[in-house]
Amino acid sequence: MITRYALFEGKILEGQEAAFRAAVTAEILPLWKQFPGALAVRVSYAVKRDDGAPEFPMILAVSYPDVAAVDAALESDVRPRARAATEAVLGRFFTGRIHHHVMSADDYEEL
Repeated sequence: MITRYALFEGKILEGQEAAFRAAVTAEILPLWKQFPGALAVRVSYAVKRDDGAPEFPMILAVSYPDVAAVDAALESDVRPRARAATEAVLGRFFTGRIHHHVMSADDYEEL
């Protein structure tokens, strides 16, 4: 499985955390879920971090069967609509930058 991560590095405006989460859920998540080939969408919100660590108030993870599916999703008509919705929400609640990383993962169920 391949996962494309969007790391939201920066800050949510003071006191706007709940409104930010609500806007992400209502305005952006429905579009993220429409990416063709997506197997799973996970939105993670920061709870705490190490002293001195950079702030990532949100991380988006969208999983696909392979890199070709990621590429197809990024070429789809969903991407510009998702990007516009993301920019609209971020403009109201977030200061910082977003960067993306495509990763493969190995799961180890047994501990």
